[in-house]
Amino acid sequence: MADIEREAMEYDVVIVGAGPAGLSAAIRLKQLDADLNVVVLEKGSEVGAHILSGAVLDPCGLDALIPDWKEKGAPLNTAVNEDNFYMLGEAGQIRIPNFPMPPLMNNHGNYIVSMGNVCRWMAEQAEELGVEIFPGMACSEMVYGENGEVKGVVAGVFGLEADGSYGPNTELGMELHGKYVFLSEGVRGSLSKEVIAKYDLSAGKEPQ
Repeated sequence: MADIEREAMEYDVVIVGAGPAGLSAAIRLKQLDADLNVVVLEKGSEVGAHILSGAVLDPCGLDALIPDWKEKGAPLNTAVNEDNFYMLGEAGQIRIPNFPMPPLMNNHGNYIVSMGNVCRWMAEQAEELGVEIFPGMACSEMVYGENGEVKGVVAGVFGLEADGSYGPNTELGMELHGKYVFLSEGVRGSLSKEVIAKYDLSAGKEPQ
């Protein structure tokens, strides 16, 4: 809807999605340059609301990003102390020995976590560094510049008609422009799919 006049806000970096990837990027950017203006937009009513909750987490990424995460109270409380593998069938379950399993199946040193809680904690760390985080701000459209480059996103559009069109009661939202725009929506994000199609980014690539 390029013909719609919206209020625009300018940032150095606009990040779509307050999951582990988006929040890690925001934290790292502020660690590298505290003067950067970084904003994270999250469609959920709160950070973590759209995160697949249960996970086994390898803390190596957290070790690199926030080495003192234990002192900062990261919610990694339950260490994995045993791995058991079973083959399930009509007759029940059969235990499989651990030794033929690939190394990635060894979870010793990892933690059983709620990724929703981990993301909420990461959001706190990001905000302490000066990152702006806007929950409840779904991004519905990309904004492109005069030369076809990604310029930003449209966020905060509410009250669309049943067919998805703009009506008299539609809140038009605002444009958030960034020198860089990170799309970390998760798998099959609508904006990511649009950008992939526009720039033919999947040509010659495997989907994964």
